[in-house]
Amino acid sequence: MASLSFLHLSSATRFTPRATPLNHRARTQKSFSIRSQSAPVLSQDELKKLAADKAVESVKSGMVLGLGTGSTAAFVVDKLGQLLSTGQLSNIVGIPTSKRTQEQAASLNIPLSTLDLHPHIDLAIDGADEVDPNLDLVKGRGGALLREKMVEAASSSFIVVADDSKLVSGLGGSGLAMPVEVVQFCWKYNLVRLEGLFKELGCEAKLRLAGDGSEKPYVTDNMNYMVDLYFKNPIKDGFAAGKEISAMEGVVEHGLFLGMATSVIIAGKTGVEVMTK
Repeated sequence: MASLSFLHLSSATRFTPRATPLNHRARTQKSFSIRSQSAPVLSQDELKKLAADKAVESVKSGMVLGLGTGSTAAFVVDKLGQLLSTGQLSNIVGIPTSKRTQEQAASLNIPLSTLDLHPHIDLAIDGADEVDPNLDLVKGRGGALLREKMVEAASSSFIVVADDSKLVSGLGGSGLAMPVEVVQFCWKYNLVRLEGLFKELGCEAKLRLAGDGSEKPYVTDNMNYMVDLYFKNPIKDGFAAGKEISAMEGVVEHGLFLGMATSVIIAGKTGVEVMTK
């Protein structure tokens, strides 16, 4: 069960108890909120940056870090680059989860390596597409789920940074894509099988396209295709679903990240919440 703590945004901020309108809060013993009459209204990017900065507070000099992929994780990488350039952090080694993150980190002079050379990672920080009350996740809409899962599984701690739109009562509950990475060979065969596996949940499976206006399939950093599953109803048992997906020949990895997050930092209109198990 997750518990919550909250971070203030200004000197005028005060703590007041409130009801628990979100499903994930109903499963916690305590719930607090931040209310301030003078705090400015922050944009979504500003809130993401605030949450990213909070996550980076857990980084210490000498750590091996898993560097996530996505808009929120990019703020984390930017902050790490800033702290290294000013000497506030030193002797950091980053393990990027995508080519995109690798390029960003390299441009900021963050030393990089691989899992081959650093099979034990002290801390990974990454975003998420969905977060349920147990801190289980859906990830991979950015296309990097395989490398993300490998890096984050090798990490002693895994901090997730997301905005409050990612909170769901059950995985698949957003109605947006739950990605499955598949080999290119006979991809349609596996698309049909994946859709049939979750037929009772009203699942629709679609091949992800490149998004450049063509009908070309999206190709991951690992030269695989991505099948996106869209659910009308949340997945009832994430662990059972993950096991069945993984058992399919030709499936490389799925976007269910279960039992992996040690804490989740959520940025919302009222501030930042830190959820821990």
